This record gives sequence, C-alpha cells and structure tokens, in this order.
Amino acid sequence: MMIKTITFLQSEVDWRKAPPPSLPEYAFIGRSNVGKSSLINMLANRKGIAKTSSKPGKTQTINHFLVNNAWYLVDLPGYGYAKISKKKKKKWVKMINDYLVLRENLQIVFVLIDARLEPQKNDLEFINSLGERQIPFALIFTKSDKLSATKISQNVDAFKQAMLETWEELPPLFVSSAINGRGREEILEYIALVARR
Repeated sequence: MMIKTITFLQSEVDWRKAPPPSLPEYAFIGRSNVGKSSLINMLANRKGIAKTSSKPGKTQTINHFLVNNAWYLVDLPGYGYAKISKKKKKKWVKMINDYLVLRENLQIVFVLIDARLEPQKNDLEFINSLGERQIPFALIFTKSDKLSATKISQNVDAFKQAMLETWEELPPLFVSSAINGRGREEILEYIALVARR
C-alpha cells in the first residue's frame, strides 16, 4: 500500500465528535515519548503531518487524518509518563477508553513499544486491557535505529516472553525506525490486509 494523500481533519477530546464512521479507522497509541508522531510522519512520508516534541505528552487529543480518501489514521494521546495533573490524567484515560470501546469503525490499534527498553509494566497493563475488551491490536517496536540487531532481537524476545505469561497467542508485531524508514512497508501492508478482511 502507498499513502498517496493524507489530510489532517480534526482534533477532539470527545470521540463522539469524530468524523462520521463511514470509513475504516486505524489507531496508534503508546507510552508518552515512544516516538508515535515520528512514526506517523514516517508512514505518511511527510515531515510535520503529526506534531513531534521532545517533551512527553505532546498529543492531548484524538487526532484524525484522512488517508487516500479511503481510511482514517488516528493519533491517540500517550499513556504512562507525562507531566499532567491527576484530574487531567483521569480525563485522558476516559477519553481514550471511550474511543477504544465505542468507536464502531475502529479496525485495529497499533500499540507502540520502545525497542530500547525492557518490558514496561504500563505497556503490558495496557495491552492486557485491550485483550480483556477484545480490541484487536498489533505491536510496533520503535526507535530500532538506536540499537544493534542483536539487542533489538533480545528486547523483542523479552517482551514476547513477558506477554506469554498471560497470553496464549501473540499479536502481529513490527520493528520500526522513523529515522531510516524500517517497517514502513510492512505496517502499511498489514493495514491493507486488515482492510481486505
């Protein structure tokens, strides 16, 4: 699949104000500062389509992009560390959960994992919550350009082992880099595969 056109549509804090659910939707989420906006820019092959920041918590709304006039790419706020109040954090959690559970045209959630880190508790908890609610998801390990191939393999294997403590079957997973474009074709082809189902 190629992304020929991508247009930013809107940012909302309420999923009910999202575009009409007439097209399939693919959402991206991860811990704050996991490289989500950079990955979206890499997939789109356009700098700055999603706003990046060195500070965690840049994305604070549900952001919709129209791709090829055929599907929506959705940039969700990060979970985990961000310098926000407990009240605001509670609102974020509700906003994300409502969207994930109630958005009828959501096809799959791509959960981004920092490939440099050992398995993180909040990543595993979030993934388990998706499983409990039967929300389809895939994993994308980001920032692979920061590590050797051996270290990436070790970290991905460690994450798989952590998941297998509670999961019988592992989801699809991809290794990516926003710097060198690794994983771009595989992720877009997977979206195309899901769209054909």
